[in-house]
Amino acid sequence: MDYVLTTNNISKQYRQFKALDGLTMRVPKGAIYGFVGRNGAGKTTLIRLICGLQSPTSGDYTLYSIDSRAKDIVQSRKRIGAVVETPSIYMDMTAEENLKLQYKVLGLQPNEGITELLKLVGLENTDRKKARNFSLGMKQRLGIAVALAGSPDFLILDEPTNGLDPQGIIEMRELILKLNRELHITVLISSHILDELSKVATHYGFIDAGHIVKEMSAEELEAACKKAMRVEVTNTQTLSRVLDEMSVSYEIHSDRQADIFAKLNVSELTIALAKENCEVISLQEHEETLESYFVNLIGGGKNA
Repeated sequence: MDYVLTTNNISKQYRQFKALDGLTMRVPKGAIYGFVGRNGAGKTTLIRLICGLQSPTSGDYTLYSIDSRAKDIVQSRKRIGAVVETPSIYMDMTAEENLKLQYKVLGLQPNEGITELLKLVGLENTDRKKARNFSLGMKQRLGIAVALAGSPDFLILDEPTNGLDPQGIIEMRELILKLNRELHITVLISSHILDELSKVATHYGFIDAGHIVKEMSAEELEAACKKAMRVEVTNTQTLSRVLDEMSVSYEIHSDRQADIFAKLNVSELTIALAKENCEVISLQEHEETLESYFVNLIGGGKNA
């Protein structure tokens, strides 16, 4: 498999605080890589290192197979577009003026695709409207347009849906999918909105305390997220005894609720429980979400 980015045991120390601690990860070419972790886990620090805004304390990484310590890494970084923390836009300029300035910085002619780029991000009809008067979603999309100037094939987005309303989130999702599927741009997304991330990501990296806990594909995650029958009963101690006799895998959540990881004959279960004076109150299918999987993986706490 080809990888756009690989990191090898990267660490980043700020005095007494270690933001990254031996982090190793691989971002496949063509992927939408969901970078998942708590606030302070090290996501933004890694992004800043990749973009050349900071240097690692130890370890190294490769971009398009070029070592981070090589002179040619500058050329590899030219293939990156990034929106780190907040969009890099000038609020007193129009969308077109922002892009013209970015094209000038990159040494490109302004007529080399600005109209197409504005259309791509849905800002072709903003005319003379200043960026300060844009909605948050429009500002985010303009930031992505600026990052796409120069036609990068690796796009890094740090919390792209943060603060957006539902419509803005949908528009951002559709844009990311379009960039990936139609323009074949590899995308790395750091996000704490895990339900939304699960709608676009093809691969995941779970980070905690500065190191990668687990990497997996969307297919592997789907298989790992257990499908279960959630049952509510009057006494889960009795349920536990009955399920043990049936040699069924289960997980008790409380004195009244449990998940059963098997297909059961509901009538047989109900009859068996009734013999033990235990009543079934409700049954429903239940599937573990990305959020619950993440919390279980890193041991609870606030999400990213």
